[in-house]
Amino acid sequence: MELRHLRYFLAVAEELHFTRAAERLHIGQPPLSQQIQALEEELGVVLFERNRRRVALTEAGKHFLAGTRRVFAEAERAVEDAQRAARGEIGELRLGYSASLPFTSLLPRVLHDYRQMHPDVELTLSSLFSTEQYDALLAERLDVGLLRFSGLGVPAGIALHEISRDVLRVVIHESHPLAQQESIALIELKDEGFITYPHDLGARFNLHERQLCLSAGFEPKVVQEAREATTQIGLVAAGFGVALLPSPLECVHIEGVRYVPLRDETAYMVLAAATRRGRLPKMISDFLDVLLSRNTGA
Repeated sequence: MELRHLRYFLAVAEELHFTRAAERLHIGQPPLSQQIQALEEELGVVLFERNRRRVALTEAGKHFLAGTRRVFAEAERAVEDAQRAARGEIGELRLGYSASLPFTSLLPRVLHDYRQMHPDVELTLSSLFSTEQYDALLAERLDVGLLRFSGLGVPAGIALHEISRDVLRVVIHESHPLAQQESIALIELKDEGFITYPHDLGARFNLHERQLCLSAGFEPKVVQEAREATTQIGLVAAGFGVALLPSPLECVHIEGVRYVPLRDETAYMVLAAATRRGRLPKMISDFLDVLLSRNTGA
């Protein structure tokens, strides 16, 4: 049974007249009668009572009519859903973000604005390191990644869309002699112990941090690793060492910690949106439009 057979049946059931139904379908009346007869034979039931004066639905035909209308309603809904999906109005958008982004104003603003514009798109959020976001994007488990980018080690197949640049701050205990300065040069930290991300997960940030220190003339001494930026700040408060973190994290207030600007001009991280290279689906491009239009104050 094909959809056209249901269309033929529906026309006859609504017109209750084979000639009018054939005109509505733009086919001849004899072929229509043959198709209805073939449908009845396939189903093994009589759908219409026919005589010279009238055509009427049988009890089986009435039930089949209700089911046929449901089929066409579902088909119309499927067409509408496909068209809405092509316009980026429905579907699932899978977003990855760096753990520090919820401490900025960018992520809440963008999510709010996008949800207002696309209320029927389901947003799935995952907190991931940059390396994990790249892997998930390439494996098509993620649609957009929001990450901090140092300019190093971007895999082939990944496109980055710059949002803003966040200068780095020295996170330092308030009792440290350098904590009272208005700014710090990296070379002044050559004898300090550094708290940073685990090497396997934060490799690109760590590499950037190391290159900054090498450019300043010293090899950084890592004394502690922590997955979360807030944990690193807590370790600074406990006197374990110093950390280099993006400036938006200054909003994390822990007693005993100061955030001091770095004087080195290259001491910054780019905040970027990562996508797979190539033509982007409308849902993803719409999200990027919202994101890039709200890139101030991130």
